[in-house]
Amino acid sequence: MPAVQIQAARVAGKALLLSIVVGGVTVIFVTAGIDINLSADVQAVAINMLDAEQRLRAKAYLAILTFLLEVTFSIAILRVLFAQDAVLASVSAISGITAALCSLIGGMAALTIAELLSVPVTDSLATEARLNSIKTLITGEYTTFHMGIIIGSLGKAGVFFLLLKRRLVPTVLAGWGAFASLFVATTVVARDFIAALANNSVTMAFILCNLIALVSLSLYLTIRGIRVSP
Repeated sequence: MPAVQIQAARVAGKALLLSIVVGGVTVIFVTAGIDINLSADVQAVAINMLDAEQRLRAKAYLAILTFLLEVTFSIAILRVLFAQDAVLASVSAISGITAALCSLIGGMAALTIAELLSVPVTDSLATEARLNSIKTLITGEYTTFHMGIIIGSLGKAGVFFLLLKRRLVPTVLAGWGAFASLFVATTVVARDFIAALANNSVTMAFILCNLIALVSLSLYLTIRGIRVSP
């Protein structure tokens, strides 16, 4: 059984690491200027999308890949943690898959917009109608994405908590991961009520905290697996 858990942990680590890489590639090379989740300016993002059909299609297909990697991670980490706490491990896995579905919905929105853009329009009224449709779609993507962040972060907090409780990874790594995950979830919720938390400094702080935690976990699981009691 320990060998099976170690193998599952390594699968989880590889899936998580690849999902981080795919996410980075998507943000840097594909969605610059057309990602509503990185800009609150719906009008500007919608206008930028008018000339970005191919990038929107790329975003959609990369979202499928990210979804599959996130599901793989959730199932693999469930195999690792199920014996430790079946309920919390299952809830965390379900949360992870739900968050992945939210991201996939964003990819579906991107593909829908790309299809809208593939139909030529010849007058200003049609262009304005198309722009309004895009605004509606990206607003839905924005809300779905943020719900996914909250659900996914809470799920990751459960994973880190079990890793910490059972000392399956270094205490510092698991403790930081639990803190970062809860920091993300609580901040995303709180900034809807506290305007001061919506500034870029706070956003960058929780993104960086979470990135450090996830990269560290993915590398540890990929290289070492988990600690097994003798």
